[in-house]
Amino acid sequence: MSLLSEFKAFALRGNVVDLAVGVVIGAAFGKIVSSLVDNVIMPPIGYLIGGIDFSELALTIGHPVLNDKGIVTGGGVIIKYGVFLNTVLQFVIIAIAIFLLVKLMNRLVRKQADAPPEPSSTDRLLMEIRDELKKP
Repeated sequence: MSLLSEFKAFALRGNVVDLAVGVVIGAAFGKIVSSLVDNVIMPPIGYLIGGIDFSELALTIGHPVLNDKGIVTGGGVIIKYGVFLNTVLQFVIIAIAIFLLVKLMNRLVRKQADAPPEPSSTDRLLMEIRDELKKP
C-alpha cells in the first residue's frame, strides 16, 4: 500500500472528519464566547465594581520604559493579570456551555433509546393478519 493511499484511507475515515468538523466549530464557538465575555459580560461586572475594566488591570514591577505604541522596551515589566482574569472567565463560560450542551445531548439520546423501535413492514403485515384472524 502506497503512502498516498494510506493517507487517503486515514483522512477519509469517519472519526478524522468528525474531529476536523469539531475543531472548526470549536474555534468559531471560542470566538463567539470571547465576544460574549469581552463585550457583554465584562462591562457590567466592571461597572458594578466601580468602572474597572479587567483587561486594564496590571501590576508594574520596576520602572518600565514604554515606546510610542505602549510596548515595554526595557527597565521593568508589566504583569497584565486582568487579561488573565478575562481568559479564566472565558474558560468558565465555555466549560458551562459545553456541560449544558452535553447534558442536553445525553437527554436527547436517552429519550431516543427509551422509545420503542418502529415495527418493520413484515411485522405490521403479521399484526394485521393476526387482528383479522381474531375477528369472529
